[in-house]
Amino acid sequence: MKKRKKQYGAAALAAVMMLLAAGCGKETASVQESAGTQAQTEQAEETVETAQETQTAPEEEEVMVRIGAMKGPTTMGLVYLMHQAGKGETANRYSFTMETAADALLPRMIKGELDIALLPANVAGVLYQKSEGGVSVVDINTLGVLYIVSGDDTVTSVKDLKGKTLYLTGKGTTPDYVIRYLLKKNGLSDEDVKLEYKSEAAEVAALLAKNPSDFGLLPQPFATAACVKNTELKEVIDITGEWDDVEKEDGSRLVTGVTVVRREFLEQHPDAVERFIKEHEESAEYANTETEDAAELIADFGIIDQARIAAQALPKCNIVCLSGEEMQNALSGYLEVLYESDPDSVGGSLPGEDFYWLGTERTE
Repeated sequence: MKKRKKQYGAAALAAVMMLLAAGCGKETASVQESAGTQAQTEQAEETVETAQETQTAPEEEEVMVRIGAMKGPTTMGLVYLMHQAGKGETANRYSFTMETAADALLPRMIKGELDIALLPANVAGVLYQKSEGGVSVVDINTLGVLYIVSGDDTVTSVKDLKGKTLYLTGKGTTPDYVIRYLLKKNGLSDEDVKLEYKSEAAEVAALLAKNPSDFGLLPQPFATAACVKNTELKEVIDITGEWDDVEKEDGSRLVTGVTVVRREFLEQHPDAVERFIKEHEESAEYANTETEDAAELIADFGIIDQARIAAQALPKCNIVCLSGEEMQNALSGYLEVLYESDPDSVGGSLPGEDFYWLGTERTE
C-alpha cells in the first residue's frame, strides 16, 4: 500500500495566509483588530495541529508471508488458513510449501526462502543453533500425538508396561526420548520394558495388525489408522496424559510442533507476524470445532489421504495455538527434558531467551 502524504485542510492554509497579511498591516490597528488577529492566529494553529494529528498514519506495505510445513498433525491446524488464503480472505497474503520431512525446510529457512515454518519442537532448537539464533518460536501448534496401541486393554498406564515389549520407531528419535523419560519417571528401566525399534511408524502398525496382543508406540494419524483397519486394536495409553501426570509441578508440556519465524522477517514485519498468529489461532480453533469440514480440507490438501481417518484423528492430535508466556513455559520445560536425554536432540545446547517471541504487545 502506498504511503499517504500529509494533507492540510484548506481552512488551515487560508488562516495562515491571512496571518501573514495581517503581519504586514499598519501598526495603528485598533485593540479590537489586534484581538481579532490573535484569535485568528490561535484558530489557525489549532486547525493545522488538528490536521496533523488526524491524518492517516502510513500503513505497513503488504508483504507475502512464505510458510513451510510438514504433512502431518503440525499442519492439520493450518488448513483453514490455507483455504481462506486461497480465496484471498486473509489479513496477510500467504504462500504455502508442504514437505514430508523437516530436513527439506531447514535449509530454506536458513537461506531466507521461507519466512515461517511449522516444525517438530526439537528440530526448531536445532535450527536455532544452525542459524546462530536466526529464528524465534511464535507459537506451539501441536501438543502430544503419541499413543500406545494394543489389543490388550488391561494395560492402561506406563507402569503397566512392566515385563512387556514395546515397538516404536528409530532409536534416538523424539518418541524414544519421551518414552524413556516416562519409564524413568515411573520407576522402570530397560530391564523392565524391552524396547524394539523399527524404521518407521507404518512398520510398527503392520506388526500390530498381525499380532494385536503386542504393544506399539504410534503417533497420530497412524494410531487411528491402525485401529480403524483392525478393530481388535485400541489406543490403550495416551502418552500426553502420562506426561502431564509427571510434569504437573514443573508446568512443561509434551510438545510435538512449533511455529518459527526468521528473526530478520520478524524485525521487519512484526505486525504481519502478529496477524499470522491471530489467523493461525482461528484456524486451529476451526480444526477443533468444525472437525468434519476440517477433515475434508486435510484430505484435499493431501495431508491425510482419507477424510474419515482425519476426522477420527483430529480430536486426538491436540491441535493448539499457544503463544506468549504459556508457550515459553510449556516448550522450555520440554526441551530441557530432551537436552538431558541427549543434547544433540536440540542442537547441542538449550536455546537462549531470544528463542521465545512473546509478541509486540507483551514485550513493549
